[in-house]
Amino acid sequence: MKKRLVVIGNGMAGMRTVEELLTAAPDKYNITVFGAEPHGNYNRILLSSVLCGEKNLADIVINDREWYADNGICLHAGEHKAVVRIDRTRKQVHAQDGTVAAYDRLLIATGSNAVRPDIPGNGLDGVVSFRDIVDVETMLAYSRSHNKAVVLGGGLLGLEAANGLMQRGMDVTVIHNNGILLNRQLDKPAAKLLQAALEKRGIKFKMAAKTQALLGDDNGHVRSVTFADGSQLPCDLFVTTVGVRPNIALAQASGLYCERGIVVNDTLQSYDPSIYAVGECIQHRGDTFGLVAPLFEQAKVCANHLSAHGVAQYITLPTSTKLKVTGINLFSVGDFLGDAHSETIHFTDAALGIYKKLVIKAGKLVGAVLYGDTADGSWYQELLERGQDIGGMREGMIFGRGGV
Repeated sequence: MKKRLVVIGNGMAGMRTVEELLTAAPDKYNITVFGAEPHGNYNRILLSSVLCGEKNLADIVINDREWYADNGICLHAGEHKAVVRIDRTRKQVHAQDGTVAAYDRLLIATGSNAVRPDIPGNGLDGVVSFRDIVDVETMLAYSRSHNKAVVLGGGLLGLEAANGLMQRGMDVTVIHNNGILLNRQLDKPAAKLLQAALEKRGIKFKMAAKTQALLGDDNGHVRSVTFADGSQLPCDLFVTTVGVRPNIALAQASGLYCERGIVVNDTLQSYDPSIYAVGECIQHRGDTFGLVAPLFEQAKVCANHLSAHGVAQYITLPTSTKLKVTGINLFSVGDFLGDAHSETIHFTDAALGIYKKLVIKAGKLVGAVLYGDTADGSWYQELLERGQDIGGMREGMIFGRGGV
């Protein structure tokens, strides 16, 4: 008899786990998947490519509905199929429309929710997040009928949203509360090069800014943004990209142990031995996750244990950062700022717009920032992950693998 696996969440982490499981143990489970969006599984990472016109929704679908049928997976997709309750005593999940599915193993992959900025006016029409295909379709509709867009947040998602809206013909200003763009990934010299390149494309910036309020018109639609310094920006569309928060409400309501995320061990198992969790909804050894690389590694480990091979352990490794804006190359990994006990090696070619910085500590590479020339990024990441002694290559390694 096959066991019953129910998956809550039809996103990238949950479905990658299912894909890995189908490879490792194709006949072990009858699989049922619940997803709140009315689609098959799509690549959320490529939403910025849809926004800027490089791809459409069909291009970013990973698994269409036919794939689920071909693999014998029962898919419940759509808002009314969202799971609203987990009955851990009876080992059942209940959907909004009354659908009930029993499980022997449950996989929670509910992802994360966009953080809504705590500023007056954040409930006005024209204020959107950038999380799913509905958000992208909303932004595309605005780009066809409105002009002024303001993006709150100078992180990866904010810059990708700004670039996409600019490509669609909107007048775009990015508001950032720090003086450095991508301040979690870049140091000041690299951030200045990035800002100059984006300004050359037509994106405007208001840096180290404190947003005070959003003002609406008589119809309850956003019309301007005000700042603590007394300045004001006209605004037809306000896009918030100020971070995400693990979506753990369902898990909490079922009594699963959660802190910032659903707490899991090195096998991605929760405090309930029947329930596993992967992706942006989890907390592992104090860390939560927002980039795709660790999610896919979690999927591999989780599938290993669900298939009863049971030998893999999840280890959090430094994740590299890249910006999905065509024509702009940047790479960041590890401790790119360093401290009093580290040293740095720099290379700059202002004419070519190239900047490189390596951070070394105790004879090992611990961080890197590359702008303009990122060809050796994966090599630097390998050195960092392996904790390799770089004493013999230190002098030439700023020039990449070829320099040593």
